[in-house]
Amino acid sequence: MKTIFAAATAVLMLAGVAHAEGNLAANGTDLKLEINTVDLKFSQEVWELETGKYYKLDITSDGNEEIAVVAPELFRNSWINQIVVNDLEVKSYGLYSVEFDDAGTFNITFVPIRPGEYDIYVPGYENRGLKGKFIVK
Repeated sequence: MKTIFAAATAVLMLAGVAHAEGNLAANGTDLKLEINTVDLKFSQEVWELETGKYYKLDITSDGNEEIAVVAPELFRNSWINQIVVNDLEVKSYGLYSVEFDDAGTFNITFVPIRPGEYDIYVPGYENRGLKGKFIVK
């Protein structure tokens, strides 16, 4: 009886173990967020992501107004690979926000590691249309 119990316990423990091979950061899913500061609109308001998948997020602003874009909970619950601006790479340990003084694009590559719903917004404008949500399953 002890042998059957031990074998069943081992099988159940192994069933919860994740196995992966290869370079997770080699291929990613492209995500885009274009920010229109004139009409106060995000090009997309909801993104559905999966934990353990690699994503490449391009955040682009029209540059008509200086803004910060924050997603602290998403970034705190993700592994950030790098941030790219004008082909210059930043390897960061953490990220709170990105700020636009002019028109341009930030490229952020990351892997969500914890499920949840995470807001992305422009402080002071979130109730006027510059707000979205990442749903991580």
